[in-house]
Amino acid sequence: MQQLMVALKTDRQHGWGPTLETLVFLFWLATGSAYRVVSRVFSMPLPTVFRVVHRMVDEVVAVLPHFVHLPRTQEELQVVGGGFARLAHHQAFGKAAGAVDGCHIRIKCPGGPDGHDYHNRKLFPSVVLQAVCDHQGRFIDIFVGYPGSVHDARTLKNSPIYTRGNYPPPGYFLLTDGGYPCLQEPLALITPYKRPVRGMAEQRFNYDHSRGRTIIERAFGMMKTRFRCIFLEALEVQTLFVPKVVTACVILHNICVGVGDVLEEVVEDNNQPPVELSLSSAVCCFLSLGYRRITGFSS
Repeated sequence: MQQLMVALKTDRQHGWGPTLETLVFLFWLATGSAYRVVSRVFSMPLPTVFRVVHRMVDEVVAVLPHFVHLPRTQEELQVVGGGFARLAHHQAFGKAAGAVDGCHIRIKCPGGPDGHDYHNRKLFPSVVLQAVCDHQGRFIDIFVGYPGSVHDARTLKNSPIYTRGNYPPPGYFLLTDGGYPCLQEPLALITPYKRPVRGMAEQRFNYDHSRGRTIIERAFGMMKTRFRCIFLEALEVQTLFVPKVVTACVILHNICVGVGDVLEEVVEDNNQPPVELSLSSAVCCFLSLGYRRITGFSS
């Protein structure tokens, strides 16, 4: 929380104050609760909760370039490459500049004639989050908002990292799975050999490739673990607001990774309906203590 408030550099003295508003925002993200539930917990009027959550989301999204960015120097790029070489246990992957994949974010099915566009191949409504991460599971590029029915390859071809073609630099490549094309331009993508593989060399390559590439899956898993009620249940907000909420979660995930808070990822069974998940006792305690210190309330 301190890292987030430092990043926002807010000096608001009006309203409920930056600390309490940050707590309200984090509680809403952590629990996925309806605004009326947050209103009761913090004894805050319902319209105020709505405004606070939306304002905080906008403020967090505004600092995206500070926390989600591509390697800025050759030294940073070499560190990333060295990290992927260690993940894959092979120096051939020392030129990997990231791993890219897509993730489906459950939403409430929007009404209207275009609602069916959001149903993905697993038959639940979603929007697509495409992300590139480094060797630590820190997201370095994201593109979010396409309907769930859009294929990963099409999402990639419409994303800024593809259309700009300025990353990865010459001599480097991104790791991805077989759902994407193997490319040299406008960006270099390395996929595994298609099955059936021929010979031990291809089999060994696929094995090492998988060990390096799966960091993106672990990054998604860690973020879902941090925000279970956002990612494992249908996100009940307006469809146009979903990309902002997801972006805020990505930023908070990177802040956590930056301070060494690494979690075991949760495994989601997309064939089962979403279940109601409760907030962990640790987070509840943290938010409750913060709220009590601010308000002077004690039970």
